[in-house]
Amino acid sequence: MTRLIIILCLIPFVTFGQTGGTNAFPFLDLPDNARAAALGRKFITAYDDDINTGIQNPASFNSEMDNSIGFNQALLAGGINHGMVAYAKDIDKVGTAAIHLRYVAYGKMDRTDVNGENIGTFSAGDFALGGSVGRTLNKNISIGATINLIWSQLESYNSMGISVDLAGMYRSLNERTTVSAVVRNAGVQLSTYTEKTRAPLPVQAMLGLSHKLEHAPFRFSIVAHHLNKWDLTYNDPNAEPTTDPLTGEFIPVETASFGEKLGRHFIVQIETLIGKTVRIRGAFDYNQRREMLVQNRPGMGGFSFGAGMNFKRFTVDYGLFIFSSAGFNNMISLRTDFDKWRK
Repeated sequence: MTRLIIILCLIPFVTFGQTGGTNAFPFLDLPDNARAAALGRKFITAYDDDINTGIQNPASFNSEMDNSIGFNQALLAGGINHGMVAYAKDIDKVGTAAIHLRYVAYGKMDRTDVNGENIGTFSAGDFALGGSVGRTLNKNISIGATINLIWSQLESYNSMGISVDLAGMYRSLNERTTVSAVVRNAGVQLSTYTEKTRAPLPVQAMLGLSHKLEHAPFRFSIVAHHLNKWDLTYNDPNAEPTTDPLTGEFIPVETASFGEKLGRHFIVQIETLIGKTVRIRGAFDYNQRREMLVQNRPGMGGFSFGAGMNFKRFTVDYGLFIFSSAGFNNMISLRTDFDKWRK
């Protein structure tokens, strides 16, 4: 397992990673299910019957997901339609395979000429069709992989790409402790919107640790993300040193400390397991809070919350991720196992 984690962590160091703004297909980093949205958008430590968790960590695909399907939908304004649908099937001597479609349909937008005159409408959308396989090697270790075909259409401009996700997971014998290593979005942009606009994909390496208390209904998790890029802070290229007008003291450009850079890599998560029916969730993403901080109005940026209800034949999850005091994202998921309807 140690060797597997080292390999997975080294892969993205030979690629070019960014946190945003300069990548192709940035929608690949959107939360694709309500459980992930409630737990800081990056949830890679679960090993249960939730098919939706396998999209972020294919090593978590297992036989309990056999013949199950998941529907996920974000509740966004402006006619934007964002979500995912996934189906899994256990295949003897192979593992648990899944097919899934992630999509963002931006709706109709006004088309205007150079003078601002309305000359019609156009649409835009991003899509990723993926196939995954997860295999349990023994009682402790599982591995998984996903390949994604990516398509993006913005008005008359099109782009295609391909990416691969690789993952490994270790579980203790009592399955209360898990350790996961995931590399996501390692790939290339096959065709570009215009000439000379090729950009890297949002490659990301993550490590996750989860532990469920033995005598209390809590599961604590911590996820270290963007391990392929140490400094996630923003440095203003126009910032210059200044001088204090009263003392004449030289004031250098402020830079992030070691602790600040380290803290931006972690998301802290908690799930409360109330019997077999109710799940309450919450998380804090320090990097998200700092990136989207509104001056003098910090609000609840970086926090996320959610809940889940397990019924006899299906499960409903809800997630709320707060980007900043200026915006948030609601998401709802529905999943079921077809075999339960036959009983």
